[in-house]
Amino acid sequence: MNNNPFTKNDIKVAVVGGGTGSFTMLSALKNHTKQLAAIVNMVDDGGSTGVLRDEFGTLPPGDVRQCLVALSDTPKIRDLFNYRFENGTFGGHSFGNILLTALEKVSGSFSGAVDTASEILRIKGKVIPATLDNVRLKMEWPEVSTILKGERVIDAYYFKHDPRRARLSLEPAAVANPMAIAAIEQADMIVIAPGDLYTSLGPLLVIGGVAEALKKTKAICVYVSNLVTKDGQTNNFTVNDHADEIERFVGFKFLDYVLYNQQEPAESIARKYKADDEYLVKIDKEALLKASYKAIPGDFLGESAIDNKSDKLFPVTRSLIRHNAEAVATALMSLYDSNS
Repeated sequence: MNNNPFTKNDIKVAVVGGGTGSFTMLSALKNHTKQLAAIVNMVDDGGSTGVLRDEFGTLPPGDVRQCLVALSDTPKIRDLFNYRFENGTFGGHSFGNILLTALEKVSGSFSGAVDTASEILRIKGKVIPATLDNVRLKMEWPEVSTILKGERVIDAYYFKHDPRRARLSLEPAAVANPMAIAAIEQADMIVIAPGDLYTSLGPLLVIGGVAEALKKTKAICVYVSNLVTKDGQTNNFTVNDHADEIERFVGFKFLDYVLYNQQEPAESIARKYKADDEYLVKIDKEALLKASYKAIPGDFLGESAIDNKSDKLFPVTRSLIRHNAEAVATALMSLYDSNS
């Protein structure tokens, strides 16, 4: 890796995604560059976020909060933003979600709320909502007249039809945040973070203007492949299948590289994965060799996350399996250096 601090700090990296996947990538990347932009999915309507959206008519704070916390270097305030009430009126809500909702009401805009929260947390980089439109996710299979509406509904649904034949869209049609477009066009590297294909990554990539920005950018485009499949949705999906879906959402092949995990977990951990209906994404080496992008393996398996008992108050689907964030960040920076 290039150890020149000026070069390191000057690399403009845009991380595209939402929730835990982006949180993991940003937490490590902030130690490698100061020029970070987190472009965040804005369709979440489950859990604490969903309740706040429904009650106050505000935009979804949850994924934005996670990205803000990831980029903060103030531990006590990070802990405050992540604190989740276990009971009472606020039971199940995180303090950060409530604060962002209040800030939106006070400032009159969600972007203003994010700016103020960024100052409070003293973040490195920028957190940018992918759209400032109030939208809901829609997934449909035109051939069989099946329609699903809402991120929460789709996230929990066991697909009866092949999701690769489904169409994702937003209601109403969303326009990309101009700041998100600028971050994509100006980036040196664009990282598509791991995340649920149909409720986190896809909804962001189909926003009007995002595909056009990806077509214009001169950045190195990298997808950090998901570690595990999602039961009922991406069963038996390979690394290549995940990357193909990413490019299908955009409408053309834009990926230059795909980083994927080759590390096998300990047998005890594998049993835990199975109990959670999570299985490591399969590697089809022949398909990867034929792909338009270059696939790069690595030992990217991190420790399992700790389940938060207060999450049970607003049930949501969360993977307890995480990437080794520092290993991925180091691989990304080495990849950039090799292309410089």
